[in-house]
This record gives sequence, C-alpha cells and structure tokens, in this order.
Amino acid sequence: MRILLVEDDESIGNAIKQALNDASYAVNWVKDGITALSSLNTEEYSLVLLDLGLPGKNGLEVLHELRKTKSLPVIVITARDAVEDRIQGLDLGADDYLVKPFSIDELHARMRAVVRRNHGVATPILSNSLLELDPATREVSRDGESFPLSAREYALLQTLMLRPGTIFSRDNLEESIYGWNEEVASNAIEFIIHALRKKLGKDAIKNIRGMGWMVSK
Repeated sequence: MRILLVEDDESIGNAIKQALNDASYAVNWVKDGITALSSLNTEEYSLVLLDLGLPGKNGLEVLHELRKTKSLPVIVITARDAVEDRIQGLDLGADDYLVKPFSIDELHARMRAVVRRNHGVATPILSNSLLELDPATREVSRDGESFPLSAREYALLQTLMLRPGTIFSRDNLEESIYGWNEEVASNAIEFIIHALRKKLGKDAIKNIRGMGWMVSK
C-alpha cells in the first residue's frame, strides 16, 4: 500500500517514513503543499498523511484542493491541538486527526481503520473465500493454519485482499508496494507471488493471462 507523507519537519518525516517502511508500507515523502498536490495529480495513493503547517500551500489548502477530485483517505498529523483546527480539518474532508507527538502504534491503527472504511470493510480481518489476512499481525491464515509474511509479501497480498476479484497488473502492484527511488527488479512481482503461492497454495493468487493477478472474492 502506497502512502503519501506530507511533512516539512526533517526529523519527524524521517521517523515516520522509517516506521512505515518497517511496517511494509511504500512511502513517498514530500515537504511542501505544492509538491504534494503535484504528486497527488500524477501518482496513485491509498492514503495521505498530511501536516498542516506546510510551506507553499498549507495543509488545509491541500486538503481543500484534494477533495475537489479525490476521495482517498487523509489523516491530518499536526501540532495544532485547538478544537477549532480539528473541526476545520474534519469539515474540509479529513478522515482522522492525530496531534503530535503521537505513538507510531496509534498511527498504524488509525491508518488501518481509515483504509478499511474507505474500502467498505467493517472488520479488521481481510478475508475472502480462501484466506484471512490480519493487518495487525501481518499474518495470513488458510484452513486454520497461520503463515508469517515478509514485508513485501504482506504488502502485495494486502493490496489484492483489499479488492478481491479485481485484477492488478504488474505496474499496479509495483506502484502499490514500492516507493520512490526504490529499485524494482524486472521479476520482483513474480518472485513475491511465487513465494506466497508456495506458502498458501497455487489457487490463492490467480494469474489472468496477459492482464495480471487477483484473489477470489
């Protein structure tokens, strides 16, 4: 799952990006509002983490422009803790609001929750006719047996499980699990899918010839 992090503070941005990378998220990090809007217009994201005190355009301006065209989840992360600021951010379309400093574990939990809501998933466990994926533990189970996943395996399977029945091309999957400036081997997606099928069975992920891959509903 690819995240856009919009944060101008170098130390905070580095800490959040590293924590998200460690949790199997692909992260693109920008440091001003104008670059954020440009990136949102040219890239696909699953979620935006948006600071308010940004150069160029502030976070509320970015949120206002974003909501004219896109409905992807936005969590505001800011040091502004006044009730008026929270109300304004939520009224402009933010899905959640976190005041700095915050726990990374809480950020992860809130991210999981807003992504679930955005995909119409009521329960924390992602499931289809064969598999159950727990985003909190990054384990997948089939027929009562649980399997731990590597970071890339989890990221790819989560992408598929959030939209069962949807075919994802190689480009779709690369964009979902790799951030900017990350090298992607030509057979990286096939290698990850092979590893997942070895654990979960060949029927766990279907190959649609000439189109891509999917999991069943």
